[in-house]
Amino acid sequence: MAKWVYRFGGGQAEGKAADTALLGGKGANLAEMALLGLPVPPGLTIVTDVCAWYYAHGRTLPEDLRAQVLDGIAAIEAQTGRLFGGTVRPLLLSVRSGASASMPGMMDTVLNLGLNDETVQALGHDAGDARFAWDTYRRFIQMYASVVLGVDHEIFEEILEDEKARLGHEYDTEMSAVEWQHVVALYKQVIDEEFGAVFPQDPHEQLWKAIAAVFASWMNPRAVTFRTLHDIPATSGTAVSVQAMVFGNLGSTSATGVAFTRNPSTGEKTLYGEFLVNAQGEDVVAGIRTPQSITEEGRLATGSEKPSMEKLMPAAFAEFRDVCNRLEAHFRDMQDIEFTVERGKLFMLQTRAAKRTTRAAMKIAVDMVDEGLIAPEDAVCRIEPPSLDQLLHPTIDPGIERRILGSGLPASPGAASGEIVFSAEEAVSAQAEGRKVILVRTETSPEDIHGMHAAEGILTTRGGMTSHAAVVARGMGIPCVVGAGSIRVDARNDRLMGTGGVVLKRGDIITLDGSSGQVLIGRVAMIQPELSGDFGRLMEWADRSRRMTVRTNADTPQDARAARAFGAEGIGLCRTEHMFFEGERIHVMREMILAENEAGRRAALARLLPMQRSDFVELFSIMSGLPVTIRLLDPPLHEFLPKTEAEIAEVAQAMGMEAGFLARRIDALHEFNPMMGHRGCRLAISYPEIAEMQARAIFEAAAEAAAQTGAPVALEIMVPLVGLRAELDYVKAVIDRAAAAVAEETGTSSTYLAGTMIELPRAALRAHVIAETAQFFSFGTNDLTQTTFGISRDDAAGFIPTYQKKGIIEHDPFVSLDFEGVGELIELAAERGRRTRADLKLGICGEHGGDPASIRFCEGAGLDYVSCSPYRVPIARLAAAQATIRGQQAGRGQVS
Repeated sequence: MAKWVYRFGGGQAEGKAADTALLGGKGANLAEMALLGLPVPPGLTIVTDVCAWYYAHGRTLPEDLRAQVLDGIAAIEAQTGRLFGGTVRPLLLSVRSGASASMPGMMDTVLNLGLNDETVQALGHDAGDARFAWDTYRRFIQMYASVVLGVDHEIFEEILEDEKARLGHEYDTEMSAVEWQHVVALYKQVIDEEFGAVFPQDPHEQLWKAIAAVFASWMNPRAVTFRTLHDIPATSGTAVSVQAMVFGNLGSTSATGVAFTRNPSTGEKTLYGEFLVNAQGEDVVAGIRTPQSITEEGRLATGSEKPSMEKLMPAAFAEFRDVCNRLEAHFRDMQDIEFTVERGKLFMLQTRAAKRTTRAAMKIAVDMVDEGLIAPEDAVCRIEPPSLDQLLHPTIDPGIERRILGSGLPASPGAASGEIVFSAEEAVSAQAEGRKVILVRTETSPEDIHGMHAAEGILTTRGGMTSHAAVVARGMGIPCVVGAGSIRVDARNDRLMGTGGVVLKRGDIITLDGSSGQVLIGRVAMIQPELSGDFGRLMEWADRSRRMTVRTNADTPQDARAARAFGAEGIGLCRTEHMFFEGERIHVMREMILAENEAGRRAALARLLPMQRSDFVELFSIMSGLPVTIRLLDPPLHEFLPKTEAEIAEVAQAMGMEAGFLARRIDALHEFNPMMGHRGCRLAISYPEIAEMQARAIFEAAAEAAAQTGAPVALEIMVPLVGLRAELDYVKAVIDRAAAAVAEETGTSSTYLAGTMIELPRAALRAHVIAETAQFFSFGTNDLTQTTFGISRDDAAGFIPTYQKKGIIEHDPFVSLDFEGVGELIELAAERGRRTRADLKLGICGEHGGDPASIRFCEGAGLDYVSCSPYRVPIARLAAAQATIRGQQAGRGQVS
């Protein structure tokens, strides 16, 4: 019989922290805390395999699961001295999701399960507090009806708000037992009307339906969106933890809260978090009441007048602080912790590695190395490479005048400007239209995840530093201000009202300062951050660890300088065609294309040569001895010509020719499938004078740059779209003749490598033959993906998302390398090429060169370098280091 259930509690557990794939992160860490002897309410975890079973068997649960769960509940009853469904000392349960990867708020939870019209009376009698019992019952009905029965939770919120208004109450805590009892009756009436049934009274029926509902939430839209955004496989599934309830809403000596062992925004080593007295966990994250700081330091920093937990509950706080220190030391990472204090007694409900900003992650990783908790290699692997984008976000220029609309809590650092939108759907639509927006909400919920991802920043008028908006924004690396109470959202009338009577409407521009919490009117000047300090130390460790070098794709001096500032170790791809589109050059290029004979082409090329040479001199000088790979002209010639009748007339006039003649010449160059047509090396063979001019410009520039800088140019000349060795032989002969001619004229010769892009399947298959001529291969994975799949990258967006949604492919192959098809061609070409030429240099220069997953593949395939866009260079450096470290750990049998 399969083991579906693992128990924990009372200092014992059947699982441990390493069992995340089986027990999910929540279940594994609950087991670990129990083993550490921490005060964890007893419970059981239903394994992730049940999730797979559930979906493979028509959303049903295994028959033998029930007996194992009931045995687990009997163990909980024995440890707590309570009885599930009992009319004396009733046991209530929480039913929570828990995937192996953290997905905060994306799936469903049911709390206070086991209450009915009888057990609520028993709970009140046992606690000596009828108000608490009825408050807990109404919470259960609302959550169960929403999660299990599918009744809109807003209906219950409206009932509660109406009742509070009728009774003159501002806060839930002012409601009496009788008033809560009336609310419960209203809730049950709604369920009868909406669901057509009486609210279930059998605790066991409640439990099984709740377990099934939590498994069902694995495939809800917000969870699917989150997994897509964070590259979490749908096959991993969720576990379900069933645990004895403890109550933070049992009066003034009870509380619930969320804490981080370090500041998740800055990384500062200080306990950081919020709590609410007489509340349950959802109250803290929902922003229904403004939470209080856990520490006195935090209270003073926020200017709150409400007492901290440190002052209000000193004994529970002292124990909690000790537990936090112990958990961080045990897990060797910053922890995100949920806890409850029930009548002065502390209970730990969850611990997990905390979400944090990239800047905080850097500081924490570096500090932990200094503290002796982790090694530099561990620190390198603690940072998600794509998150380095956060460090490249602008901040507000300190010299500008700030027109302040209002202020809130600085939930996620950085700055962003954009148009005001009031819904997630508006944000998504605006992004599709190319407009930058700020998503403004009273409070966000998990259903807003798609809009939050589309927005430049997020502003909420409610909530604290651990609210949904704050946690999600920090994870995404976008600026966020929460709890801006001085600002009022009137979404119904598309208005935002700030201090001083200022009224803004949808479409108006605001700026968020996620570091100070200020909301500014209009768009303001911003500055780029400096990458130093913790970043510098971490990248130094990364560079020391990695095997592959990281180059950049750069066609302009601006790109080259930016890439060097980010640590690029050369240029892996310089696309020479981009140099021909600027200013006067395009006219000369068009003259060359439209020339009717070789003499005419050579005359135009002679005018282009000094332009190309000056570009190359600057690039070589910036790289100062680092390798520079220059690709000869690649695109079809028609790309340089006008398209519309108006453009043709304008160009004809500028060039002093008849528009009809120009149109006929353009028509003669037309190709039905130009990306598979007369381009790349085919141009150099048809018009060798083009390759000759480019090669001469390269060698003349190399000689000039070497003389200027004193550093010889590490030159690599790349011939594109080679499928036949004979093609490469022909073009290489042109290159060699130009090199010899320049050497004779200048008296200096340049050392260079001649190679090719592997971007056709035939080239990969015949790599052992092509390597007889080529001295390096650079895998052009953009075109290699197109030619392997038979998919146009420009048209793929029309159906790739459908393929992903239907499970036909997991990733867009133009974003993350297709390991099975394109990857096999790369591995085959690398192996065959090096069989012919052992010192064959191998690199990748497509967009995949900046994708961490693709970089891991390149490390495994034995490539020498990756090349990516300038702003992806830090990401590639870090990803390459992680690939090396994890490869070494795998070789030693270690798990990272």
